[in-house]
Amino acid sequence: MSTTLIIARHGNTFGPNDTPTRVGRHTDLPLVESGIEQAKAIGKHLKENRLIPDVVYTSDLQRTVQTASIAIKESGVSNPFFKLEMFNEIDYGPDENKVEADVIARIGEQAIKDWDDHAKAPDGWKVDPAQIIKNWEEFAEQICAFDDDETALIVTSNGIARFAPYITGDFDGFRKEHKIKLSTGALGILKHEGGVWRCEGWNIKPK
Repeated sequence: MSTTLIIARHGNTFGPNDTPTRVGRHTDLPLVESGIEQAKAIGKHLKENRLIPDVVYTSDLQRTVQTASIAIKESGVSNPFFKLEMFNEIDYGPDENKVEADVIARIGEQAIKDWDDHAKAPDGWKVDPAQIIKNWEEFAEQICAFDDDETALIVTSNGIARFAPYITGDFDGFRKEHKIKLSTGALGILKHEGGVWRCEGWNIKPK
């Protein structure tokens, strides 16, 4: 028996003519057209790969709720989903809604690299990595308590998703093989079997 966690990052919230900014938990943007297509692609991928979730969780933000709703409909089922605050995006503090050039000007390129390579939050960002990791570990423990072949889909954001692989107990080993950042509309798959969580795929981009 096993338990499968599918971690999905929501679809695009900026269109081709928009200027992307660093969007955190205090900015509730809807999906744009390409984001809707990404959500549909997630649903098709789940159906084609027999990864239909038994239960779905999202954050409170509409970009994750929309992604989940569209993906589930596209997969051919109507399973309910639940909103959990723990999956809300992080708070980027003074960098919320700033273009990346302005963010880099404030904190420097090395701080961005440390965030992308090590999940080390820059100064000024209101994020508690230890708490996020604890949230993932407790959630993973609950979801696999019965080891009943359950599959759960979690639709969240970039700043939260990158901490999920900590449940494997070997985050350093994970990041040596994978970039920890999930692209918009991409998936990570973690499986619990024999008392151990392992990563079966990361940054999978459904077509």
